[in-house]
Amino acid sequence: MALFSRSSTTKGSDQVEIADAIIDRVGHAHLELIPTPKAHLQFEHLPANSIVSVTASPAKDLQATMDMAAQLIDLGHTVIPHLAARMVEGPEHVATIARWINDHGVQDVFVIGGDAPEPFGPFLDAAAFIRALLDSNADLARIGFGGYPDGHAAIPDVALAAALVEKQQLVLSAGISGWVSTQMCFDTAQVTRWLTATRAAGLELPVHLGIPGVIDTVKLLTMGTKLGIGASLRYLRKNRAVVSKLAAPGGYDPMDMLAPMANDLDRLDISALHVFTFNQVANTVAWQLAVGGGASFLDHTALDASGTAPTASIATSQEH
Repeated sequence: MALFSRSSTTKGSDQVEIADAIIDRVGHAHLELIPTPKAHLQFEHLPANSIVSVTASPAKDLQATMDMAAQLIDLGHTVIPHLAARMVEGPEHVATIARWINDHGVQDVFVIGGDAPEPFGPFLDAAAFIRALLDSNADLARIGFGGYPDGHAAIPDVALAAALVEKQQLVLSAGISGWVSTQMCFDTAQVTRWLTATRAAGLELPVHLGIPGVIDTVKLLTMGTKLGIGASLRYLRKNRAVVSKLAAPGGYDPMDMLAPMANDLDRLDISALHVFTFNQVANTVAWQLAVGGGASFLDHTALDASGTAPTASIATSQEH
């Protein structure tokens, strides 16, 4: 198969063909929403049966995440709530979360350490809360957790690498699976280096590549630090050419990140895209449709929660 084949998009005066591997993942992308007071206005822009991640923020409690997730589930979407360990108040709160997971048929959760400066309870990091969740009666198929190609401002790289292995072992030992979702990084070469090294060090789980959607650049740069992507923002400040490109009208295209990685998506088991929409869903969905060439491209009715098409013979289940 030729590297670029099935579809094409126009950028400026040039028509650029897009690799099959990219097209498939764009069509099945997970769209991230932030539970803000006006987030419900974005619901109408979601394609039917979308896979939607709902974030957790120390500015709110986890109930805000679960309430918005429940609304999206009622609309027919597959929802992956983010659960921040440092926002969990204790064993009773874990039991409440587990009951909510079971009552709403949630199969996947994404666990992060969280940015709350002081923990609400005894859980200081993602691994501690994952242990508690696995010991609860939550009927989960998969647990996702974060990976940091750009590093973390407050955690040494050695500790990040050890935590990644620990969390993988926790979920696999429990007889379920999961994934690693990368925090936003604009340096595709760095993402590839990090993931290649992490695979060599023992990472077996599939990876969801975190990328910005088609968003207003000012909103990206002003909201970025709230979502734990400070390291990438420091990268942007040091690379003015990238900043200028993002700031120019029409200057940022998610394909700028995806095209250089076309040969690596399958090799490194990047199974899905996690798209940071910054609650600007319509722009990203329009981009998805342009990549796929039509409205039927985003028919997700045959997908399972992992973002892959189920087969007849195999039942797949799939921050520090």
